[in-house]
Amino acid sequence: MINYKEKLKRINRKIRYVISIIKSINKASGNKKCSCCDYEGSFETVGNPPRYGALCPNCGSYERHRLLALSNKKHNFFQNKRVLHFAPEAVVTKLVKDTASNYVTADIVDGRADRILNIEKIDDLDNQWDVIICSHVLEHVDDKKALPELYRVLSNNGVLIVMVPIVEGWKHTYENKNVRTESDRELHYGQNDHVRYYGSDIRERISLQGFLIEEDTAYGEDIVIYGLLRGETVFICRKSEN
Repeated sequence: MINYKEKLKRINRKIRYVISIIKSINKASGNKKCSCCDYEGSFETVGNPPRYGALCPNCGSYERHRLLALSNKKHNFFQNKRVLHFAPEAVVTKLVKDTASNYVTADIVDGRADRILNIEKIDDLDNQWDVIICSHVLEHVDDKKALPELYRVLSNNGVLIVMVPIVEGWKHTYENKNVRTESDRELHYGQNDHVRYYGSDIRERISLQGFLIEEDTAYGEDIVIYGLLRGETVFICRKSEN
């Protein structure tokens, strides 16, 4: 049984910890540059556990959005392309819509996008799209069904852009058939609507469908300048010609 003094020590430790977090927020949210909107200044801390300096207060971009914007500046994915964007986020839409020749958003839920599409069974023609954006989507769905469909509707040499939560130190993606409830999914996968947590074998999962993979990974001083997550990756998956 814990005595009064021990309880007081625990309370004091928690208070000191909270104070240290507040101090860290101020230190880690210093001036950064947003690759999405060119804002320069202090970024905001979000998330649980907290991600210091993750949110651009001007355009609302997170780390993954800024990494994608940097990758696009390097590769120019969208210029004059037919682009399909699953589960669209407004900050990414701004990057794409003014340069694409045709930009269409899609979601399985009515009212969230231009079209209602099931990524596991896409109601579209073969070779229909030059670029497909699939950022933080595959961890929500059956990727064994989704990836062949994404390959099918891409044009030859078309590009599928994939971003997912990933632990690179895991050789195998973590999936557990006993994880069924929302609370269990949040505990095991970090979010209550996720169905897996990817390991480094995501590359094999993607390449088995016929894609050739390039990668842009957050590295070095870009992490400090733009407020990126160390090691986060944009998978650039190209459909090879038949």
